[in-house]
Amino acid sequence: MSSTIINIEPLTKVHNRTEFDCSNPALNHFLQKIAHQHMNKGLSKTFVLIDTEQPAEIIAYMSLVVCEVLTEEIPHHWKKKYPRRIPAAKLAKLAVSIDQQRKGYGEILLIDAMQKTLNVSKTMGLAGLFVDAKHKQAKTYYQQFGFLSLPEQLDNLFMPLSTIDKSFASKNIPEAN
Repeated sequence: MSSTIINIEPLTKVHNRTEFDCSNPALNHFLQKIAHQHMNKGLSKTFVLIDTEQPAEIIAYMSLVVCEVLTEEIPHHWKKKYPRRIPAAKLAKLAVSIDQQRKGYGEILLIDAMQKTLNVSKTMGLAGLFVDAKHKQAKTYYQQFGFLSLPEQLDNLFMPLSTIDKSFASKNIPEAN
């Protein structure tokens, strides 16, 4: 039995987008038809998780964007720490292929998104990482990593930069290269 060696890399035309299926038509459509166009226009960056033995096959993907959030949309105890508008990173999409789900690949991409957020924060101002949970299970999933629910927004979650930093420091999460 060979062990899988995985890699996270930017989406390119080499990757087989048409065969990807995570069982969510909207997430499939984004990867298959929109992600590459958005990358070319600088609207988002999509990263794919691949097995180095089969580099064209996409195991999972995530898309990251920059966003601006009004402070009234974040948890109350954070409001006084920020101005009216705050810049942040957003995990806009995260999906794992049906046949690869429940193997920890989503967590690998989430940790990578957190690391990329920390890296960008060293050269640009960011308050943290936002994510939209598309359903209750997704919300529970993100909350286990420390994402906070936003008032009045059932599907929007926030992880402050300080929490991301502490997560890497306290849990010895390896930094992504």
